[in-house]
Amino acid sequence: MGRNIKILVLLLSAIVLLVAGCTGGTETGADGGALKSIGIVQYVDHIALDSSREGFIAALADNGYLEGENITVDYQNAQADAANLSTISDRFVSNKVDLVLAIATPAAQSIAGKTTTIPILGTAITDYVVARLVESNEAPGGNVSGTTDMNPIKEQIDLLVQLAPDVQTVGVLYTSSEDNSILQAELARESIENLGLKYVEVTVSNSNEVQQATQSIVNQCDAIYIPTDNIFASAMPIVHGVVLESKTPVICGEAGMVNSGGLATLGINYYDLGYQTGLMAVKIFEGAEISSMPIESASGFDFAINGTVAREIGLEIPADLQQYIIE
Repeated sequence: MGRNIKILVLLLSAIVLLVAGCTGGTETGADGGALKSIGIVQYVDHIALDSSREGFIAALADNGYLEGENITVDYQNAQADAANLSTISDRFVSNKVDLVLAIATPAAQSIAGKTTTIPILGTAITDYVVARLVESNEAPGGNVSGTTDMNPIKEQIDLLVQLAPDVQTVGVLYTSSEDNSILQAELARESIENLGLKYVEVTVSNSNEVQQATQSIVNQCDAIYIPTDNIFASAMPIVHGVVLESKTPVICGEAGMVNSGGLATLGINYYDLGYQTGLMAVKIFEGAEISSMPIESASGFDFAINGTVAREIGLEIPADLQQYIIE
């Protein structure tokens, strides 16, 4: 009799575990309802991407979606490693999350390659079509939408010339494997050559090459332009260390890069861009179909000028731009 009871207990335990497994790990919120699960995959640590994540979470909170109450958030950082991206993507698919926020192009490409059913919102992505994430910006057509961080590249090159009016050759640094960096470099080249200036470029494939690439390009140009490139955004202190010796001005794709050692930018506020993406997530939770949600653009751009760097390289900021100096 005792042996039969033990067998019965084991069978009941197995059934409980099986039922729990079939629920996909659904958790219950403070009101007793099921929590919406959000997986966040971030390509790498740097100010812009961190800010976009913070803005996303803030938008959810401002609209009543709070972690532990009605949502769960699983935040994972790939540290710029493709294998990590794949593992994180598999994790989210296995856990059947309700929505994924993919921060930066490689993160979005990884998770989009793993699922066609889980809604994926991207941010800090320049061109979704070039990255092969959507059919078109107006009608994505699949399970991916989000916000673009396309910069006003022509205006950024104009800013470079305004700050360094004697420039004759502009060097561009970017990562050869990042689709959106390639696109921005092409647009920068067009703007530079339209001004009658010479264009040169040096590319990298990983962060270990940043110092050598920067040392190479300062010998070929009078000023440098770096787009919103994830490897260079993470390595701006290295770039700064090189250009400090050569006194070369560096115009960057976004303000976080300026804070980390660049000279200036006219760029996107990534917190605001993440917030905008969070509002898209709210719409999805309220029933919107992601396949018909157009890619959204930033509503404005901000100047940022690093006053410390300007003094270090001996560059005087024009009077009409001094209000944008940050120390």
